[in-house]
Amino acid sequence: MSPIYLAQDPTLADFGRDPWWLVLGKIVFAFAFGLLATLLGVWFERRVVGYMQVRPGPNQVGPFGLLQTLADGLKMAFKEDILPKAADKVVYFFAPTISVICAVTALSVVPFGPMVSIFGHHTPLQVTDVPVAVLLLLACSSMGVYGIVLGGWASGSTYPLLGGLRSSAQMISYEVAMGLSIVAVFMTAGTMSTSGIVAAQGDGTQLTVFGQPIPAPGWYAILLLPSFIIFFIATVGETNRAPFDLPEAESELVAGFMTEYSSLKFALFMLSEYVAMVTMSAVTTTLFLGGWRAPWPITIWEGANSGWWPMLWFFGKVIALVFVFVWLRGTLPRLRYDQFMRLGWKVLLPINLVWILVLSGLRSIEDWDTRGKVIAVGIPAGILLIATIFWPSRRPKPKPTTQEQVDNRPHGSFPLPPMDLQVPPSPRITRVVAEREPANIVAGSDSREV
Repeated sequence: MSPIYLAQDPTLADFGRDPWWLVLGKIVFAFAFGLLATLLGVWFERRVVGYMQVRPGPNQVGPFGLLQTLADGLKMAFKEDILPKAADKVVYFFAPTISVICAVTALSVVPFGPMVSIFGHHTPLQVTDVPVAVLLLLACSSMGVYGIVLGGWASGSTYPLLGGLRSSAQMISYEVAMGLSIVAVFMTAGTMSTSGIVAAQGDGTQLTVFGQPIPAPGWYAILLLPSFIIFFIATVGETNRAPFDLPEAESELVAGFMTEYSSLKFALFMLSEYVAMVTMSAVTTTLFLGGWRAPWPITIWEGANSGWWPMLWFFGKVIALVFVFVWLRGTLPRLRYDQFMRLGWKVLLPINLVWILVLSGLRSIEDWDTRGKVIAVGIPAGILLIATIFWPSRRPKPKPTTQEQVDNRPHGSFPLPPMDLQVPPSPRITRVVAEREPANIVAGSDSREV
């Protein structure tokens, strides 16, 4: 097979032609990637947070502590599995599995690489792809809410129920911001297929400014920077990661929706959180960071996007995003619940809607002449600038000083103590000092001090 064919982007026509054993192998690879990335992700988080907090982190079990997560998993497996008396047994059992299955299923439409040759079969490094693959990602992310809500409800306890309700409100709120941020990607790429979105970011974008073509990068993280920032913030809130880990606020809810879980069921909830973190990092890489394509300056090498090399660039981007997740946890404090919901509904959502409106306007005037573009962009920009300058300030009026408050008191008010906090000396102290002063009596040459 020629390198040119190996560098070819897969299309929807390239899926559905693989033999059954190759499809099964892709499914096993995607599941193994999610599971192995989770095991290493827990170790990676502990090591990075330990480095940030100037402590070693796990370093006893295995080289560099690599087997610490495996040891923790075995420990959880042999712990006693407690079933609360008031729990719904069926729902209590299936709730953790729903969260894990939804997180792993999303990896089925994530492209890991281009067309490759596996035992003579030309196939894309992706389990499958559909024309609405990104909607499938959103559906899997939304279904993960059921695992947390049902887990909190089925426990038959008050605090898990409160944790499940808070988590459902949180995840649903940030689903809206996440979905709107992807609209800009659809408008720019012209497709909802994940492989098509990666292909659309392959070539640099040509921007026309005053009739002059200007080359621009192809990554949507740069072209659609507001959408990328909002999407990543919504991703952190969607995965219940710090500083948005409100459902597991130990100081408020006694570990939240998973309070009554133990042994392997608790391990599944923990696994689902890390699988979701890795999955959303892979989705962010696909939608905004060029997917499996090599970043500049690696693209100078002609074979950078051929063969199996793109898997290395893809995994490198995913690890970088997981590091950002860990970085946020080790840096930012937990937000209050009202602050968290206010950020989602009153900040991210309006900014997203305005950005989509602006992007739609720019897309609609692409075919206009230069004068029309200047008028269409300049007039709204001028109105916005004037409105920003003359917009009434919401700053509170400065409080009057203490002396101004004293001067403005009405006549006949109660007396005030000294404002300088200096108490005048007592008259008795002055009299006592005067009585102790020596008296000089002049009575001839033998005068003496008495």
